[in-house]
Amino acid sequence: MEQFDVVVIGAGIAGASAAANLAPERRVAILEQEAQPGYHSTGRSAAIYSEIYGPEQVRVLTRASREFYCSPPAGFTEVPLVSPRGYLFVARSDRVAELERFATLPDVAPAVEWVPIARVCELSPLLRPGYAAAAALEPGCLDIDVHALHSGYLRIVRARGRLVTDAPVQRLQFIAGLWQAETPRGTFAAPVVVNAAGAWADAMGSMAGVGGCGIQPFRRTAFTVDAPDLPGLRASPMTADIDEQFYWKPDAGRILISLAEETLAAAGDAQPEELDVALAVERVEAATVLEIRRIQRKWAGLRSFAADRVPVIGFTSKAEGFFWLAGQGGYGIQTAPAAGRLAAALIARRAVPEDLARLGLDAAAVAPDRTALAVPAEQVQNM
Repeated sequence: MEQFDVVVIGAGIAGASAAANLAPERRVAILEQEAQPGYHSTGRSAAIYSEIYGPEQVRVLTRASREFYCSPPAGFTEVPLVSPRGYLFVARSDRVAELERFATLPDVAPAVEWVPIARVCELSPLLRPGYAAAAALEPGCLDIDVHALHSGYLRIVRARGRLVTDAPVQRLQFIAGLWQAETPRGTFAAPVVVNAAGAWADAMGSMAGVGGCGIQPFRRTAFTVDAPDLPGLRASPMTADIDEQFYWKPDAGRILISLAEETLAAAGDAQPEELDVALAVERVEAATVLEIRRIQRKWAGLRSFAADRVPVIGFTSKAEGFFWLAGQGGYGIQTAPAAGRLAAALIARRAVPEDLARLGLDAAAVAPDRTALAVPAEQVQNM
């Protein structure tokens, strides 16, 4: 049995960012069930940084992450972590009121610009003339180099701790003041265990005897198609229907498209459904000048949410040293720098970092014991 100060279960972006922030002060091990860290969700992200995407606490974590993305620590990466993109929200005539409601939220309004309808197709060349009745642009939205971000965090962990792959946790129990995680690669023990298991987070809580947080995985489909030769297309913003019926963005010389669906799924290796791909093609062809004849590549990923769609970050009151870091949904990449710092601070029993508190981060709002969130251990297996 190897002993550490903290054992993190899951080497996706959540576990990696927390472990990297803990590593300078504590001996940390990350246990990853797959051969490749970030296989299920981190590596299948749309890779967008948007300060107005998600619930209020997600938006706070995202804003608190901007400085890291724009000015990462020396040696963290050899390439820029972000590049300009922009995010255009469009509404059909019957949904203009919904766009206005969203764009006038107190913390959203300062980040968006209303786009004159005559300029919308110039800004987003794929958009079909006449489709949008109103549009608002988030000019500060950025593309994220997910590989560079994830690799930077894992590099820190490898240098100062342990990253163990092919190590699914088969048994997790608290004995003599230590959480003992049994895996095919050995047993790893620490007084603190971090549940960053993504779609498997509730199952891990059940295994530990602390129950779940009602975290459920949802499938989302994406694919790429050839990009037409249109002026300004490569630099055009990500474009989404205000109801999230679809989105698209330029991506490595092609167009990345998603149905933006949320289909309840089992934890596992998510695969795209042909019906979802076909529906996305139908919607995007109706909204754009694209004529999609061939799909270049398609995939699906899991986005795991608690019932209130707010991440779960903190110690449970049900067992000593059991820390939740789960339920990031589709916001895990863009919030990782701040969420990793928050997790490290709370694990060290320190206050919420000052910049997060100043922006409005409420530790109680993301805590695992918040109202109507906990699920008894015996019920997790039946969900």
